[in-house]
Amino acid sequence: MVAALAGCGNSDPAPPAEVTINGRTWRVELATTPDARFQGLSNRKAIDPNAGMLFMYPAPQMMEFCMRQCLVPLDIAFISSDRRVVKTYTMPIEPYGLEEKSYASEMPAQYALEVAAGQLAAAGVAVGDTVEFSRGVPPAAKAAPGP
Repeated sequence: MVAALAGCGNSDPAPPAEVTINGRTWRVELATTPDARFQGLSNRKAIDPNAGMLFMYPAPQMMEFCMRQCLVPLDIAFISSDRRVVKTYTMPIEPYGLEEKSYASEMPAQYALEVAAGQLAAAGVAVGDTVEFSRGVPPAAKAAPGP
């Protein structure tokens, strides 16, 4: 009877999706589809300083992001397929609906991490830094193609 009970209802919760750079960890939402990547962090009134969003693509590509309908300033780190930071920006708020500025990876990247503005600088994040993903981040190959 003990063996029967051990297998019932004891599923472990999925591990959290986390990104760590320079010992600083952010709990992240995953944007793995074109719709989720398009929505991103738009229309959020606040971003927890310990949280963010990881945009994932199935293969490295040149990327451009903008602050479309973003209500709070953000930091972005473009990350290569070998999990190195290739470019960072702090992206200020632009007039809602009139966003014009874009932020380019400047070289192929497979991931982009967005967090609250100032968080990358506070962690000392720089180009070339190694990025670690927790077990909760699925392989990038599982991300949908597209923008």
